[in-house]
Amino acid sequence: MNSNFDIIIVGGGAAGFFTAINIVEKNPKLKVVILERGKEVLSKVRISGGGRCNVTHACFEPNELVKFYPRGEKELRGPFHQFCSGDTIEWFEKHGVELKIEDDGRMFPVSNSSQTIIDCFLKATQKLGITVLTGQSVQSIFKKENHWKVETQSENYLAEKLIMATGSNPKIWEMLQTYGHAIVNPVPSLFTFNIKDFRIKELPGVATQVSVKVKDTKLTSSGPLLITHWGMSGPAILKLSAWGARVLFEKNYQFTIFVNWLNDIDTEDAEQLLKSLKQEHAKKTVSKKSPFEVNNRLWESLVLASNIAPETKWADLSKIQIQNLATQLTNATFQVNGKSTFKEEFVTAGGIDLKEINFKTMESKLHTNLYFAGEIVNIDAITGGFNFQNAWTSGFILANAI
Repeated sequence: MNSNFDIIIVGGGAAGFFTAINIVEKNPKLKVVILERGKEVLSKVRISGGGRCNVTHACFEPNELVKFYPRGEKELRGPFHQFCSGDTIEWFEKHGVELKIEDDGRMFPVSNSSQTIIDCFLKATQKLGITVLTGQSVQSIFKKENHWKVETQSENYLAEKLIMATGSNPKIWEMLQTYGHAIVNPVPSLFTFNIKDFRIKELPGVATQVSVKVKDTKLTSSGPLLITHWGMSGPAILKLSAWGARVLFEKNYQFTIFVNWLNDIDTEDAEQLLKSLKQEHAKKTVSKKSPFEVNNRLWESLVLASNIAPETKWADLSKIQIQNLATQLTNATFQVNGKSTFKEEFVTAGGIDLKEINFKTMESKLHTNLYFAGEIVNIDAITGGFNFQNAWTSGFILANAI
């Protein structure tokens, strides 16, 4: 038996729902169905942001916002001029959900619960008469003359337009490859670095502003770094992992990083500073107190790593010891050996090749009436609400086009 609709949306996540709601709000006559393979819809929304749902980011300038997307920076510029973070806030307010900005720019519902976002979407789909079906795993997709046919394990669906909002789903990518679409192979994007090193072994929980480079690459990043039980994490590391997703995958996650614990002070300047501290603090013990904005325990660890004995006074530092310490502070070498997934927010780099999509409509350049929304395409961002913003923007543009 066949079920007929005007539009089939495959994927009951953030992008699928937002797209459906916007389509029917603009054109109430259209019959729209959302097909979700799981038992429940919006499951990623539920766990995102630690169960609070990091809806978007308080970055309201499209040309600034695109800089948070390792893949998609160029392509999203136009779309963000049509629907940006400010429009997201307004959209949710109109639908009864107020958002708030936190100190780091991330935006959450005032309720602090992702359930608020889920309820908002479910209420809207009910009100608009959008059909939502769970347990519908797509087995195949066919293109007929003027419509698409989607087969699930229990049912066939026909519609004029087909929207794919399945996120990082390899099975769906394979189906689209049979329709000529190129898939950029998925590799992990947001991950932390596994590092076993005596300098940081006793320091889990210490956080500090740094800049980091990956040896033999152009990859650099700066921001807060967090020392963990298994190595290093925090925004500075996560940014490197996102921008370096492909390069680090090719290195099999075995590589060397240089950490500058003083962030923007270079080795020469650090040496000069240490020489003047030697005069100033002559009688004090070097390892006791950090003269920089570096945590005291970390400072002590770097002092010991520079072959400076625990009781050494500043006045007694040799030239070599000062050089060693300047290097440990501004250019410390660490071996990375593997990665760990960052929380439950597993993001991959990969998906439909961006060259095959018209970013004015989100329509496939290879097939009319085939559209893409959200993470199914080769776009990804660092954490902070940016991946959701891509879902809202692509859904909005798509709805407008239809």
